[in-house]
Amino acid sequence: MSVPAVRPLVAGNWKMNGVKASLAEAIAVAKAVASGAGAADVMICPPAPLVMAMAEALKDTGVATGGQDCHAAVSGAHTGDISAEMLADAGATAVIVGHSERRTDHGETSAAVRAKAEAAHRAGLVAIICIGETAGERRAGLTLAVVRRQIAGSVPAGSKAAATVIAYEPVWAIGTGLTPTAAEVAEVHAAIRAELEARFGAEGKGMRILYGGSVKPSNAAELMAVAHVNGALVGGASLKAADFMGIIAAYKR
Repeated sequence: MSVPAVRPLVAGNWKMNGVKASLAEAIAVAKAVASGAGAADVMICPPAPLVMAMAEALKDTGVATGGQDCHAAVSGAHTGDISAEMLADAGATAVIVGHSERRTDHGETSAAVRAKAEAAHRAGLVAIICIGETAGERRAGLTLAVVRRQIAGSVPAGSKAAATVIAYEPVWAIGTGLTPTAAEVAEVHAAIRAELEARFGAEGKGMRILYGGSVKPSNAAELMAVAHVNGALVGGASLKAADFMGIIAAYKR
Protein backbone atom coordinates (compact mmCIF):
# COMPACT_ATOMS: atom_id res chain seq x y z
CA MET A 1 0.00 0.00 0.00
CA SER A 2 1.52 3.33 -1.03
CA VAL A 3 1.46 6.11 1.55
CA PRO A 4 0.95 9.60 0.12
CA ALA A 5 3.45 12.27 1.08
CA VAL A 6 1.96 14.59 3.70
CA ARG A 7 3.96 17.47 5.16
CA PRO A 8 4.55 16.59 8.82
CA LEU A 9 3.55 18.79 11.76
CA VAL A 10 5.10 18.75 15.22
CA ALA A 11 2.87 20.65 17.65
CA GLY A 12 3.66 21.35 21.28
CA ASN A 13 0.80 21.43 23.79
CA TRP A 14 1.99 23.35 26.83
CA LYS A 15 -1.24 22.52 28.70
CA MET A 16 -1.57 24.60 31.94
CA ASN A 17 2.10 25.50 32.03
CA GLY A 18 4.05 28.63 31.28
CA VAL A 19 4.28 32.32 32.12
CA LYS A 20 5.71 35.23 30.11
CA ALA A 21 9.27 34.21 30.97
CA SER A 22 8.58 30.85 29.32
CA LEU A 23 8.42 32.56 25.92
CA ALA A 24 12.22 32.28 25.91
CA GLU A 25 11.82 28.54 25.27
CA ALA A 26 9.52 29.19 22.29
CA ILE A 27 11.94 31.74 20.88
CA ALA A 28 14.79 29.23 21.25
CA VAL A 29 12.74 26.71 19.26
CA ALA A 30 12.11 29.30 16.55
CA LYS A 31 15.83 30.08 16.29
CA ALA A 32 16.69 26.38 15.98
CA VAL A 33 14.03 25.87 13.31
CA ALA A 34 15.30 28.91 11.40
CA SER A 35 18.82 27.49 11.49
CA GLY A 36 17.63 24.42 9.61
CA ALA A 37 16.88 21.90 12.36
CA GLY A 38 14.17 19.52 11.22
CA ALA A 39 11.94 19.41 8.15
CA ALA A 40 8.45 19.64 9.60
CA ASP A 41 5.96 22.39 10.26
CA VAL A 42 6.22 23.44 13.90
CA MET A 43 3.58 24.87 16.22
CA ILE A 44 3.34 25.70 19.91
CA CYS A 45 0.00 25.85 21.73
CA PRO A 46 0.43 27.80 24.99
CA PRO A 47 -2.22 28.55 27.63
CA ALA A 48 -4.68 31.27 26.60
CA PRO A 49 -3.01 34.18 28.47
CA LEU A 50 0.17 33.62 26.42
CA VAL A 51 -1.35 33.23 22.95
CA MET A 52 -1.08 36.87 21.90
CA ALA A 53 2.42 37.34 23.32
CA MET A 54 3.65 34.11 21.76
CA ALA A 55 2.14 34.92 18.37
CA GLU A 56 3.94 38.26 18.46
CA ALA A 57 7.22 36.70 19.63
CA LEU A 58 7.09 34.05 16.89
CA LYS A 59 5.88 36.35 14.11
CA ASP A 60 7.68 35.67 10.82
CA THR A 61 9.79 32.88 12.36
CA GLY A 62 7.98 30.00 10.67
CA VAL A 63 6.78 28.60 14.01
CA ALA A 64 3.02 28.90 14.38
CA THR A 65 0.97 29.59 17.50
CA GLY A 66 -2.16 27.64 18.40
CA GLY A 67 -4.78 27.63 21.14
CA GLN A 68 -5.68 24.72 23.42
CA ASP A 69 -9.48 24.97 23.31
CA CYS A 70 -12.30 27.20 22.10
CA HIS A 71 -16.02 27.69 22.65
CA ALA A 72 -18.41 26.76 19.86
CA ALA A 73 -20.09 30.19 19.86
CA VAL A 74 -18.71 33.39 18.32
CA SER A 75 -19.48 35.38 21.47
CA GLY A 76 -21.93 35.53 24.34
CA ALA A 77 -22.50 34.99 28.05
CA HIS A 78 -19.87 32.27 28.52
CA THR A 79 -17.70 33.46 31.39
CA GLY A 80 -14.18 32.14 31.22
CA ASP A 81 -14.50 30.79 27.66
CA ILE A 82 -12.68 31.91 24.53
CA SER A 83 -14.07 31.87 21.00
CA ALA A 84 -12.19 30.69 17.95
CA GLU A 85 -12.48 34.21 16.56
CA MET A 86 -10.74 35.58 19.65
CA LEU A 87 -7.89 33.13 19.17
CA ALA A 88 -7.55 34.13 15.54
CA ASP A 89 -7.58 37.80 16.53
CA ALA A 90 -4.81 37.09 19.05
CA GLY A 91 -2.64 35.60 16.29
CA ALA A 92 -3.34 31.88 16.57
CA THR A 93 -3.63 29.85 13.38
CA ALA A 94 -4.92 26.62 14.94
CA VAL A 95 -6.67 25.25 18.02
CA ILE A 96 -6.66 21.87 19.75
CA VAL A 97 -10.17 20.50 20.37
CA GLY A 98 -11.31 17.34 22.10
CA HIS A 99 -8.12 16.58 24.01
CA SER A 100 -8.71 13.66 26.36
CA GLU A 101 -8.14 15.95 29.33
CA ARG A 102 -11.05 18.10 28.12
CA ARG A 103 -13.20 15.05 27.41
CA THR A 104 -12.45 13.64 30.87
CA ASP A 105 -12.13 16.71 33.09
CA HIS A 106 -14.91 18.72 31.44
CA GLY A 107 -17.17 15.94 30.18
CA GLU A 108 -16.86 16.97 26.54
CA THR A 109 -18.75 14.70 24.17
CA SER A 110 -17.81 14.07 20.55
CA ALA A 111 -20.77 16.27 19.55
CA ALA A 112 -19.32 19.14 21.60
CA VAL A 113 -15.91 18.54 20.05
CA ARG A 114 -17.42 18.62 16.57
CA ALA A 115 -19.10 21.96 17.33
CA LYS A 116 -15.74 23.36 18.45
CA ALA A 117 -14.04 22.06 15.31
CA GLU A 118 -16.76 23.72 13.24
CA ALA A 119 -16.09 26.95 15.14
CA ALA A 120 -12.38 26.66 14.36
CA HIS A 121 -13.14 26.24 10.67
CA ARG A 122 -15.57 29.16 10.80
CA ALA A 123 -12.82 31.38 12.23
CA GLY A 124 -10.25 30.27 9.68
CA LEU A 125 -8.26 28.17 12.14
CA VAL A 126 -6.89 24.67 11.71
CA ALA A 127 -8.76 22.28 14.01
CA ILE A 128 -6.49 19.73 15.69
CA ILE A 129 -9.07 17.11 16.68
CA CYS A 130 -7.95 14.65 19.37
CA ILE A 131 -9.12 11.06 19.63
CA GLY A 132 -7.94 8.04 21.60
CA GLU A 133 -8.89 5.12 23.80
CA THR A 134 -8.53 4.58 27.54
CA ALA A 135 -6.55 1.73 29.09
CA GLY A 136 -9.77 -0.17 29.80
CA GLU A 137 -10.95 0.20 26.21
CA ARG A 138 -7.63 -1.08 24.92
CA ARG A 139 -7.68 -4.08 27.26
CA ALA A 140 -11.18 -4.86 26.03
CA GLY A 141 -10.01 -4.82 22.40
CA LEU A 142 -12.09 -1.73 21.61
CA THR A 143 -9.34 0.60 20.38
CA LEU A 144 -10.33 0.69 16.70
CA ALA A 145 -14.04 0.87 17.50
CA VAL A 146 -13.43 3.83 19.82
CA VAL A 147 -11.34 5.83 17.38
CA ARG A 148 -13.78 5.16 14.54
CA ARG A 149 -16.66 6.30 16.72
CA GLN A 150 -14.79 9.42 17.78
CA ILE A 151 -13.90 10.27 14.18
CA ALA A 152 -17.54 9.87 13.15
CA GLY A 153 -18.74 12.06 16.00
CA SER A 154 -15.98 14.65 16.26
CA VAL A 155 -14.91 15.51 12.70
CA PRO A 156 -17.31 17.90 10.94
CA ALA A 157 -18.88 17.07 7.59
CA GLY A 158 -17.08 18.71 4.71
CA SER A 159 -13.77 19.01 6.57
CA LYS A 160 -10.79 19.89 4.38
CA ALA A 161 -7.23 18.63 4.68
CA ALA A 162 -5.77 22.14 4.92
CA ALA A 163 -7.90 22.94 7.97
CA THR A 164 -8.15 19.60 9.75
CA VAL A 165 -5.59 17.58 11.69
CA ILE A 166 -6.36 14.39 13.61
CA ALA A 167 -4.29 13.67 16.71
CA TYR A 168 -4.35 10.09 17.97
CA GLU A 169 -3.46 10.10 21.64
CA PRO A 170 -4.06 6.85 23.53
CA VAL A 171 -5.28 8.20 26.87
CA TRP A 172 -3.28 5.61 28.83
CA ALA A 173 -0.02 6.85 27.25
CA ILE A 174 -0.43 10.57 27.98
CA GLY A 175 2.09 11.66 30.60
CA THR A 176 2.64 8.12 31.82
CA GLY A 177 5.87 7.27 30.05
CA LEU A 178 4.06 4.35 28.41
CA THR A 179 3.89 4.12 24.65
CA PRO A 180 2.26 1.68 22.26
CA THR A 181 4.61 -0.30 20.05
CA ALA A 182 5.30 0.95 16.54
CA ALA A 183 3.14 -1.89 15.23
CA GLU A 184 0.23 -0.85 17.46
CA VAL A 185 0.55 2.77 16.34
CA ALA A 186 0.68 1.63 12.72
CA GLU A 187 -2.53 -0.38 13.11
CA VAL A 188 -4.45 2.53 14.59
CA HIS A 189 -3.13 5.16 12.17
CA ALA A 190 -3.93 2.94 9.19
CA ALA A 191 -7.48 2.54 10.49
CA ILE A 192 -7.81 6.30 10.99
CA ARG A 193 -6.57 6.95 7.46
CA ALA A 194 -9.04 4.45 6.06
CA GLU A 195 -11.91 6.14 7.91
CA LEU A 196 -10.86 9.58 6.71
CA GLU A 197 -10.53 8.43 3.10
CA ALA A 198 -13.89 6.65 3.21
CA ARG A 199 -15.58 9.76 4.51
CA PHE A 200 -13.68 12.61 2.86
CA GLY A 201 -12.07 11.04 -0.22
CA ALA A 202 -9.03 12.93 -1.48
CA GLU A 203 -9.29 15.41 1.40
CA GLY A 204 -9.11 12.53 3.87
CA LYS A 205 -6.04 11.22 2.11
CA GLY A 206 -4.28 14.52 2.72
CA MET A 207 -5.28 15.12 6.34
CA ARG A 208 -2.39 14.99 8.78
CA ILE A 209 -2.63 12.34 11.50
CA LEU A 210 -0.41 13.10 14.49
CA TYR A 211 0.64 10.68 17.20
CA GLY A 212 0.70 11.86 20.80
CA GLY A 213 1.31 10.16 24.12
CA SER A 214 4.72 10.20 25.86
CA VAL A 215 6.56 11.30 22.72
CA LYS A 216 10.16 12.18 23.59
CA PRO A 217 13.49 12.56 21.79
CA SER A 218 14.41 8.94 22.50
CA ASN A 219 11.38 7.45 20.72
CA ALA A 220 10.45 10.17 18.22
CA ALA A 221 12.40 8.81 15.25
CA GLU A 222 10.83 5.35 15.55
CA LEU A 223 7.30 6.69 15.98
CA MET A 224 7.55 9.34 13.26
CA ALA A 225 8.74 6.69 10.78
CA VAL A 226 5.48 4.72 11.11
CA ALA A 227 3.20 4.78 8.05
CA HIS A 228 0.42 7.39 8.30
CA VAL A 229 2.09 9.13 11.23
CA ASN A 230 2.40 12.69 9.94
CA GLY A 231 3.95 14.25 13.00
CA ALA A 232 3.36 14.52 16.73
CA LEU A 233 1.31 16.32 19.32
CA VAL A 234 3.78 16.69 22.17
CA GLY A 235 2.96 17.46 25.79
CA GLY A 236 5.58 17.77 28.51
CA ALA A 237 8.55 17.40 26.18
CA SER A 238 7.51 20.60 24.36
CA LEU A 239 8.10 22.79 27.41
CA LYS A 240 11.88 22.82 27.00
CA ALA A 241 13.39 23.85 23.70
CA ALA A 242 16.11 21.19 23.80
CA ASP A 243 13.62 18.36 24.31
CA PHE A 244 11.18 19.69 21.72
CA MET A 245 13.94 20.13 19.15
CA GLY A 246 15.04 16.55 19.82
CA ILE A 247 11.60 15.47 18.57
CA ILE A 248 11.47 17.91 15.65
CA ALA A 249 14.88 16.61 14.56
CA ALA A 250 13.27 13.24 13.81
CA TYR A 251 12.41 14.93 10.51
CA LYS A 252 15.84 15.56 9.08
CA ARG A 253 16.27 17.99 6.20
